[in-house]
Amino acid sequence: MDEQPLVPVAQYLRMSTSHQRYSLENQRAALALYAREHGMTIVQTYSDPGCSGLELKHRSGLRQLLQDVVSKPFFHAIIVYDVSRWGRFQDPDEAAHYEFVCKSVGVPVHYSSELFVNDGSVANVLLKQLKRTMAGEYSRELGVKVYAGQKRLVQMGHRPATQPPWAPKFRWQTMDSPQRHRDSDKSRVRGRQRLGTHNGTPP
Repeated sequence: MDEQPLVPVAQYLRMSTSHQRYSLENQRAALALYAREHGMTIVQTYSDPGCSGLELKHRSGLRQLLQDVVSKPFFHAIIVYDVSRWGRFQDPDEAAHYEFVCKSVGVPVHYSSELFVNDGSVANVLLKQLKRTMAGEYSRELGVKVYAGQKRLVQMGHRPATQPPWAPKFRWQTMDSPQRHRDSDKSRVRGRQRLGTHNGTPP
């Protein structure tokens, strides 16, 4: 008996900087296993490393995927790790819209780690919509908590120290910390040097 040919599929990967358990390597491994178990072969990869799932405009990988989908792609389906990797859009209808764009041209989206099957049944559609709403709500609540925490630190007399744009984290200083005074002293010395003075008197 002849074996069925493997279905060519594309995989989409996304990882935000604050969710390391969803690393691209973990997603690749999970999607490769899913493809083998479902008679698929991955022929194209789209990815958005270090990108938030809130907006489409910053996700070049997903934008390219959608563009290729409407241009008669050579793959027949898309596999994604879960609903939140597809996006944490604040309006769950936005996530549904992008999925419908794919589905409408015969390219369904499969979520490898979700408990529901993306088969269009009423129960699974409701569960998927609930997961989309939960994904967006998680980002909204996280943003509120981070803002509240930073605001409280400022009210306690701390401030974020100035760092270059590539610095990964803030370094907090109190308004009366020794480092702050040292920085201020250095600034005054540099100012006097620019004016051609030393210890307040002309050279």
